[in-house]
Amino acid sequence: MSYPRKDVKQISELANGLIDPVLARRAGINTALLGSWSEIAGEDFADCTRPEKIAWARGGDDGSFRPGVLTIACEGARALFLTHARGELIQRINSFFGFAAVHQIRIVQKPVSQAVRRSRPPAPLKGEAARKLEGMMEGIEGDKLRQAIERLGTAVMGKRGR
Repeated sequence: MSYPRKDVKQISELANGLIDPVLARRAGINTALLGSWSEIAGEDFADCTRPEKIAWARGGDDGSFRPGVLTIACEGARALFLTHARGELIQRINSFFGFAAVHQIRIVQKPVSQAVRRSRPPAPLKGEAARKLEGMMEGIEGDKLRQAIERLGTAVMGKRGR
């Protein structure tokens, strides 16, 4: 059994150490919030929302802490449902931080997910390659499994230079 060396650090720790100060200065958030957002937002809003920034309020005359306003990007009509769940989301965010960090949520409607570029399906195999793939699939009884393996085999065997 090997034990980790004391002077070794994970790349994620180093990257977070570099990125967190920049995020804190520019947006008031950290990588822990971004990384845990799907758990905080829950399955209803994880795919359509993204935390943008936290605007921290200046402290009062006595220098006390005041909670901030979290700006969340939300896609289209889902923003309406998010407005109804604001209270619960604020509670989840504050429990994540361990203190009352946010007292209000501001919702901005804009696209959150990246557009997925779909590649063209591979051209069907011809000749010897098609016969070889057909021979490999002998004995596969399930239609869905057979179709999946045929797609995989077509993509692999149809690559240029093979």
